[in-house]
Amino acid sequence: MQLSASPYEERLTAPRTWWLMCLLVGVAMALVLLPFGTLPLLGGLVGGTAASAVVVSSYGSPRIRVVGDALIAGEAKIPVSALGEAEVLDQEEARAWRTYKADTRAFMLLRAYIPTALKVEVTDPADPTPYLYLSTREPEKLAAAIEAARAESRGTIQEA
Repeated sequence: MQLSASPYEERLTAPRTWWLMCLLVGVAMALVLLPFGTLPLLGGLVGGTAASAVVVSSYGSPRIRVVGDALIAGEAKIPVSALGEAEVLDQEEARAWRTYKADTRAFMLLRAYIPTALKVEVTDPADPTPYLYLSTREPEKLAAAIEAARAESRGTIQEA
């Protein structure tokens, strides 16, 4: 697999305020264990903070990448040749497409704390998925990377 001319990578990390909430969960656990003494209090602080941090970290761990001739979004990997038009969604359109306009067959890599998104049509007739909905902080760059990878894969196919 060749690297594309304009590779793209983005991690959908959780906002900073969520990490503050992890600390607050630890403080709450410490307060619950306060009547049992200092050692349980410290254990609750460390354990509650660590457990909630693991949850936040795993929720904020998916990546969106355009590598070679493939788009990798979370666990999904799809060749760019099977993708059609990419539509940049602003905050209002993104909300509409993740609520009342959504298709239940669509692949949605959705993070509510990211207001913008990219909707990419799937053109493969063998794939029942009509489109990909990808929450992204930089939808224009992702659309450009997909288009560049698609143009590069077309050029590679035509050369052969």
